Amino acid sequence: MSEENKGWPRNESTGPLGGFSTGPGGGLSTGPGGGRSTGPEGGLSTGPGGGLSTGPGGGLSTGPNGGLSTGPGGGLSTGPGGGLSTGPGGGLSTGPGGGLSTGPTPYYANIPPREVYLEHLKNRGYEAQYRILKEAWRL
Repeated sequence: MSEENKGWPRNESTGPLGGFSTGPGGGLSTGPGGGRSTGPEGGLSTGPGGGLSTGPGGGLSTGPNGGLSTGPGGGLSTGPGGGLSTGPGGGLSTGPGGGLSTGPTPYYANIPPREVYLEHLKNRGYEAQYRILKEAWRL
């Protein structure tokens, strides 16, 4: 994942750069670097920076800023900017830039697409986090 792109849009917006957009740069895009792309730095890529990568910065990494990290900025963090945070910019925030926002300000996360992420959480024993996100994402 390049320094400019810390992930893929993962909010609830269908607009440009939205988490539910299939257009260029959208969270459901299968194009280069897209949230559902299996190519380099894609949301379904196992390569460096990919959503299914367990390496540094990967969506399934437990390291700093990883999708399975409980540390600052991590996908399972309840702290500022964390994936389980309801505060400004958090993954469970409905406000601007939040993960549950439908507005135009994108929320970026390095995790794979929601249903794929949930499957990995459940399979790895993150039951509490799985339940929280499944309910929040209405999946």
